[in-house]
Amino acid sequence: MNIEQESISQIEIERDTTDMLIGNSFIGFLMTMFAFSGLLFFFESDSPSIFAQKFQVWMVMMGVLIARLLDAIYWRIKLVGTNYNPRPVLIRFSIGLFTTGSIWGLYSILLYPTMATVELAATMVVLSAMSGGAGTVLSPNKYLVGFYTTALLIPMSLCAILDKNGEFFVLGVLGLVFWFGIFTSAFRYHQFFINTLYIKAKNNKLMEQMKIERNETEKVNQLLIASNQKLDASNLNLEAEVERRTAELYRLSNRDPLTDLPNRNGFLKHLNNLLDTTRALDNSLAVLFIDLDGFKQVNDSLGHKIGDIVLAEIAKRLRNYTEDNHLGRWGGDEFVAVIPYANIDTAKAVAHAMRSGVTIPILADDNQITLDATIGIAMFPSHGDAALDLIQHADLTMYDQKRKQRGSVSVFNEALHAEIKIEQKQCERLRTAIENGELSVFYQPIIDVNTNTVFTVEALLRWKCEDDYISPAVFIPLAERSGLMPEIGAWVLNRALIDLSHWSFGNEISMSVNVSVAQMLDDGFSKILDSALKSTQIAPTQLHLEITESVFAIDKKLIGERVSELVDRNVKISIDDFGTGYSSLSRLQSIPFDFIKIDRSFIQNRTEESDTIIRATILMAKEFGCKTIAEGIETAEQKAHVSALGADYLQGFYYAKPMDANNLISWYNENY
Repeated sequence: MNIEQESISQIEIERDTTDMLIGNSFIGFLMTMFAFSGLLFFFESDSPSIFAQKFQVWMVMMGVLIARLLDAIYWRIKLVGTNYNPRPVLIRFSIGLFTTGSIWGLYSILLYPTMATVELAATMVVLSAMSGGAGTVLSPNKYLVGFYTTALLIPMSLCAILDKNGEFFVLGVLGLVFWFGIFTSAFRYHQFFINTLYIKAKNNKLMEQMKIERNETEKVNQLLIASNQKLDASNLNLEAEVERRTAELYRLSNRDPLTDLPNRNGFLKHLNNLLDTTRALDNSLAVLFIDLDGFKQVNDSLGHKIGDIVLAEIAKRLRNYTEDNHLGRWGGDEFVAVIPYANIDTAKAVAHAMRSGVTIPILADDNQITLDATIGIAMFPSHGDAALDLIQHADLTMYDQKRKQRGSVSVFNEALHAEIKIEQKQCERLRTAIENGELSVFYQPIIDVNTNTVFTVEALLRWKCEDDYISPAVFIPLAERSGLMPEIGAWVLNRALIDLSHWSFGNEISMSVNVSVAQMLDDGFSKILDSALKSTQIAPTQLHLEITESVFAIDKKLIGERVSELVDRNVKISIDDFGTGYSSLSRLQSIPFDFIKIDRSFIQNRTEESDTIIRATILMAKEFGCKTIAEGIETAEQKAHVSALGADYLQGFYYAKPMDANNLISWYNENY
């Protein structure tokens, strides 16, 4: 019996079984009466006592059969078709059947010795026939069919087999074989019957479920009809709402919410349409990439609210120089514009006009803000055939021009493209330069003016790529733009301190190492510094960190905190390229430092103005209690002149060019 069958109601199975047993029992009662009466009265008995014994058995059998018949009639009249409890009825039926079977068995055992051959054969035939019928009629209950067929055949068969005369041995064996066949068939019929009942019960259940589901479906159909009526009633309004929302979704996905200009997606769609038209007409157009100069400082100093006001105003102004939807916001403070039917001269004229519009001061919450713009131009079809290619080329042109000269206009050219490709290739090589052993550190001595001895040496990074030395002026900015400077700077710091720990000069010298903006802003720089000092056993006072003065324009508070952390470690601080920045004098008073390096441009340019700056720098350094280092000393005349002005230390080719560690040791041994 599987799980599904077990879920069927057991009481329902018992009721169907009872109905089947009693419903088929009426003919069985009649057959039993006729068969039992025939065997009793058809064969005459020689002895009156035997007849009397038979008659008594017959009377008992008739009484039992009549009682069973009355019980079956009661069942048919009162119980059939009702949800009656089948167990009492089944128990009464079983008692009657057990009694009937027992009487048959008793009849065979008691009267076997008195039976003649014909009577014995007739009795075996009758019992076999009765057993065969019972095997089918009683199959709904395997226990009843098993008992009844056994009670009818086994006693008589055993008597025949055990008969001393052996005349009916074969007949007894046949009786047992017949019993086994009936018994086996009856059990097979029983299983078939039970399966049939389960299928019937399952079908009834499914029918009930179908009826329930049909009712539910009717309810749902009614609800759907009502809903459809409501939907039909509001269909016109819904269509209008869908159209309105579709237009709104299109606007949101294609327009910038701040400036109401096309966003990237919207501008690209419009530009692709313009390109299709321009190709069909065999004409040209220009794509302008516009980046605002100085906008980041507005956001950082005045906040994003003011920044948004400024961007909205700039967008409004730029829109005056383009047709509808020909200007888009690419992102942040970047805009893109397309000028149809334009040549290079037309594109330049529009770009310069846009710059003029941008540079007009903006008043935002009582703040007067002045910006500029750097604009790159790419032409279709000469500079590209696809929308993204044109925008990328204009962007690259703007980026390159921003490095060279902010607030200007430039047109894309293949030389620029080739230069950018070379730069990208160099950037990829630079990423693996440390791993490939391409980087090295050269050293240039810094001389004490008073003692003419080496005071310190400056560590200068060199890169040899494919047998060519790449200028630091090329790869240092490249490393800073690509985010590699913290890693490379840490390598230089460790390499320089390791070399210093191996030198044994006559007097103790210091090591001067340049620190980039990216390193100063890196949260892990202090740990890198501590680790390098600890591993090389170099005293912090022997380390001079050179910081370009332009670093103080990035974030005064943060840089001040980082410099103070270095000073707390007793590391010396040098301000490099002093005098070339726009904010040095206002920043120095809040930043602790030990040395000021006077930029080489003031040394090389022998004018009264340069000398004035040098004297002012030396005087200011003394007021701050620090020393000065003059770079770019190349001649004896320059040495004498700068020494006379009061510089404390000198550095330049006049003393020595930058050299590797081994050559520095040789140079020192030759000169000191």
